[in-house]
Amino acid sequence: MNWLYEFPFEIPMDLKAIDASVRAFSVEYDGFFSVIRGGLVNLVSFFNNVLDMIPWAVFILLVFLAGWRVSRKISKGLLFAVLLLFIGAVGFWSLMNETLAIILASVLISLLIGFPIGIFISTGDRANNIMRPILDTMQTMPVFVYLIPAMLFFGLGKAPAVIATTIYAIVPMIRLTNLGIRQIDGEIVEASKAFGSTKLQSLIKVQIPQALPTIMTGVNQTLMMAISMVVTTSMIGATGLGMEVLIAVNRVEIGRGLVSGTSVVIIAVVLDRLTQGLVKRSEVKTDG
Repeated sequence: MNWLYEFPFEIPMDLKAIDASVRAFSVEYDGFFSVIRGGLVNLVSFFNNVLDMIPWAVFILLVFLAGWRVSRKISKGLLFAVLLLFIGAVGFWSLMNETLAIILASVLISLLIGFPIGIFISTGDRANNIMRPILDTMQTMPVFVYLIPAMLFFGLGKAPAVIATTIYAIVPMIRLTNLGIRQIDGEIVEASKAFGSTKLQSLIKVQIPQALPTIMTGVNQTLMMAISMVVTTSMIGATGLGMEVLIAVNRVEIGRGLVSGTSVVIIAVVLDRLTQGLVKRSEVKTDG
C-alpha cells in the first residue's frame, strides 16, 4: 500500500547541469555583470557618503522637522528624533547609514523600473495578464532564493544585496501603480481627451495625479519590503545593521541581536510613518 502514501514516480532532473549552465553564463558575460556591479557599488557609496556628510545632529533635526511637517504634530517629530538618538547612543550610527544607503539605492532602482512597468501594464489587459503570474512568482518566491543568482552573477557585498532587494521590493510598485491608474473613472479620462488632450497628456496631467495616493502607497510598501531584506542580504556580505543581527544569531548573543534588531525596527517605523504621512497628504490634495 506504499503507493497510496508515496508518490509513485519522479521526473529525473539534472540539477547539476542547470548549475553548470548558469555558472558558464555568468563567466561568459562577466564583463557585463562587472559593469553593473561597479555601477551599483558606486550608487550605494554615493548615498553612504551623502549620509556620512550630514552631521548627526542635523540629520536628527531634519527627521524631526519632517515628522512634524508630515503629521502636523510636534510629538511625532520628537518621537522620531528620540528613536534616532537611541541608534546613535548604542553606537550604530555609521551602520545605520550603511543600511540606509542600500535601502535607498534599492528603492530608487525599484521606482525607476517599477513605475514605468506599472504604467505600461495598466494600458492593456494583455500586458497585465502576462505580468500577473510573473509578479505573483516574484512576490511568493522565498527571499533566500533571490540571494543565489545575485551572489552568482555579482559576487559578495553590496551590489548583489541591491539586486536581491530590488527584485523582492519592486512588485508592490508595479502592482499599485497599475491598480491606481486602472481605478480612475473612465469618464474623467474621456473628458480630458474631449478637451484635446493626447494619451500622453492625459496620462501625465490626469491619470497619474488621480492615482497618486495609490502610487504613494506602492512607494511605502516598496520601502518596507526593502527594509525587510536588510537582515537577509547580510548573508551575502551586505554590511550594516543586518550584519550585526546575523553575527548575533551566529554567536547566540541575545543583547547584541536585541539592540541591532531594535535599530532596524526603528528605521522601519520612522520611514513608514513619514511615507504614510505623504500618502495621506496626497489623498487630501487629490480630494481637493
